[in-house]
Amino acid sequence: MNIHNPATERDYIPIADHGLIGNLRTAALVSLDGSIESYCVPNFDSPSIFARILDKNKGGHFSVTPTVPFTTKHNYLPSSNVLQTKFLNEKGVVSITDFLPRQANGESTRPMLFWLIRRVEVIRGTVPLRVECAPAFNYARDPHNTQIVADDSIPHQYHNRQNKVVFTSQPAVATSTSPGNPNSPLKLDLRFVSESLLDNVAAPEVSLKTLDLRAKGHLGLSVQTELSLVEGQRVTFVLRIAPESAGDGGSGIDGGQAEALGVNFENLMAGANKLRPKDDPMLTKELLDHLFVSTNSYWNSWIRKSTYQGSWKEAVHRSALALKLLIYEPTGAVVASPTFSLPEYIGGTRNWDYRASWIRDSSFTLYALIRLGFTQEANAYMDFIFERLKNKNPDGSLQIMYTIHGGKDLEEIELPHLDGHKGSKPVRIGNGAADHVQLDIYGELMDCIYLGQKFGKPLSYDTWVLVRELVDYVVANYKQPDLSIWEVRGKKRHFTYSKIMLWVAIDRGLRLADKRSLPCPRRLEWLAARDQLYEEIMQKAWNKDLQSFGQSYEETDVLDSSVLIMPLVFFMTPSDTRFVSTLKHILKTPERGGLTSNNLVYRYDVNKSDDGVGGDEGTFCLCTLWCVEALTRAGEYEKPLLRRAVEMFEDFLLYLNQVGLCTEEISEAGEALGNAVQGFTHVTLISAAYNLSRTLENQRSV
Repeated sequence: MNIHNPATERDYIPIADHGLIGNLRTAALVSLDGSIESYCVPNFDSPSIFARILDKNKGGHFSVTPTVPFTTKHNYLPSSNVLQTKFLNEKGVVSITDFLPRQANGESTRPMLFWLIRRVEVIRGTVPLRVECAPAFNYARDPHNTQIVADDSIPHQYHNRQNKVVFTSQPAVATSTSPGNPNSPLKLDLRFVSESLLDNVAAPEVSLKTLDLRAKGHLGLSVQTELSLVEGQRVTFVLRIAPESAGDGGSGIDGGQAEALGVNFENLMAGANKLRPKDDPMLTKELLDHLFVSTNSYWNSWIRKSTYQGSWKEAVHRSALALKLLIYEPTGAVVASPTFSLPEYIGGTRNWDYRASWIRDSSFTLYALIRLGFTQEANAYMDFIFERLKNKNPDGSLQIMYTIHGGKDLEEIELPHLDGHKGSKPVRIGNGAADHVQLDIYGELMDCIYLGQKFGKPLSYDTWVLVRELVDYVVANYKQPDLSIWEVRGKKRHFTYSKIMLWVAIDRGLRLADKRSLPCPRRLEWLAARDQLYEEIMQKAWNKDLQSFGQSYEETDVLDSSVLIMPLVFFMTPSDTRFVSTLKHILKTPERGGLTSNNLVYRYDVNKSDDGVGGDEGTFCLCTLWCVEALTRAGEYEKPLLRRAVEMFEDFLLYLNQVGLCTEEISEAGEALGNAVQGFTHVTLISAAYNLSRTLENQRSV
């Protein structure tokens, strides 16, 4: 049993024990014991206000926890990204429903409300609860003021006025009033609505009090309240960026005034509400009910558009819903993960910020969503990328990643004041790999553009010219070394994976020109480069003694599971003896020279290949799922490999957490590692399930 004892000092919650909620602007991690552990506002890449997962004492949190021992369960509502956490003991059951509101499709007249909503409701018996809201502004670097003031946004029908909490940050250098600027003051307010769902039960009383956690490193006062709820009672907490000017409609109106005027209270409030700004409506239980229903409807209607009919449908749809949470709707950009600096190895140094839009990761994400029929997201991302193509670097290259707003500045900074998850330092924000030369990105991007042409919006001539220039750049630079997919921080090499993807870039350019009859004045040069590159890979990346492809031309004795991409991008047939031999080498255990342990696959042996980072890491989920897909394709010709693919995929599904989410890596002990939720992992899960299911179906129909 998963028993939590609140009497003991709370330690770090494992990375896997979290669910994710979001609104296509930002996202929040919610722990199994009811704490918001990671939350950046207003956008994915904004500074955090809660980062307890990176520093249990001073990172900041918003927790709702029983004060007596309890067990806990986590689940998403069906076909939704609305998260539910249940606390249970012999005396009662309480449910917390967490979501960031979305409008139901077609509801364009209402503005989106950028609120964090936590609905606390007792289902059975009685449960004593403690609620703490302890923001830590700007990655726990900025102090803040805390005030408990009268709340003018709550209608007061037949009870006294209630209070709200206002938190105001005090940055060292205030430069503007924009909430997206880390050097501008940020003001949050915490409000609540208490209600009874049963006729004979009174609405609960909520008294907000300050809480001093400065001894633990907090830079301002927090707030707390003790609740003793019984069946039928509900309290909903709402945290938001406070509006710049308070609404002037509805404040001071109460039930007595409505009676004196001979007007129905609800009608009076509806009229008063129209005087308030649309993004600052009166906070009522009816509004909260509407937001819950519309948010749930939004996710339900979105996933219903999926065309997937294969096996493992629940895992595939959960992965699709997770990927949707990684999209930044205003620009169409896709973040690699909504979290930052979670360790690839507990106590290690491989802790990176993934809140940016990698061309590689985003292209694979769109590939997966297109496979499921979600072409709108693909078209939006293509528009984002085509805007980047208009602003290439002076040498014609692209940056490997961009901010979600399309910017190029991702300065990497270490935050030494944060302890890191379970002591894994340093904590980093920004990403120093942004200016890396990683030539493989052109292959992933061209493959995505090619697939988008089959299922999405056709290329215009002007856009084709931009794409053509991209292929010309590849043809001019395919002989150059780079730092490749794993973003090594050592010397440049001729990585096999990059060479394969450069071949893909040229190949997809040629296919696009042929299938769309687009003008291609350098067609013969492209053809010659594609063929020459293929021959070069077969000669320089192949190790005749080991009978396998190596990580790079310089180190053909080092295995790297990224070469499993070969048949997945149609570089090589999966039945080719060279590929099958490489695959079987990778399937051996590390002790026998391979990369597979307990049906989980490592990227490469960090002790054999100097990547300039140091430290250990776990098995890589992306590589495990690439291996599943490679086995699937090879298994069409060699049946035992297909059986191994099913076994490996079923084993991998056991490592999904209780709500079906994946991280980046898995330790030898089965512990989730790296940033969560990891888009790349869910992308390859969808692709592996899609192809494995299709292959098994074809086998059955033969």
